[in-house]
Amino acid sequence: MSESGTPLPPATFEFLVFSLKMQAEMRLGLLKLSEEMDDAPDLPAARHAIDMLGMLAEKTRGNLSVEEQRLVENSLTELRFRFVQVSESGAKTVSGEKPQASE
Repeated sequence: MSESGTPLPPATFEFLVFSLKMQAEMRLGLLKLSEEMDDAPDLPAARHAIDMLGMLAEKTRGNLSVEEQRLVENSLTELRFRFVQVSESGAKTVSGEKPQASE
């Protein structure tokens, strides 16, 4: 338990991957935990979280179960796709084009 009495999740590889993924999603502006949070994407911070996950994938290559490998690869694929979407959306907004609604 943490000092506040809230139980902490077990320290697993899956939790580490989900933590990095959530951090990237928050930095991309895709996930908001409170109304006070800024919606503006922080692309350099998002890129850093994605790169951290990529480094983790590289360093653990050959040492993961099939499920763990799939989790990392799927997370990276999704995050990289979302990064491109948010980057392009931001570029269109800056150039004066109206961004298209995402699915």
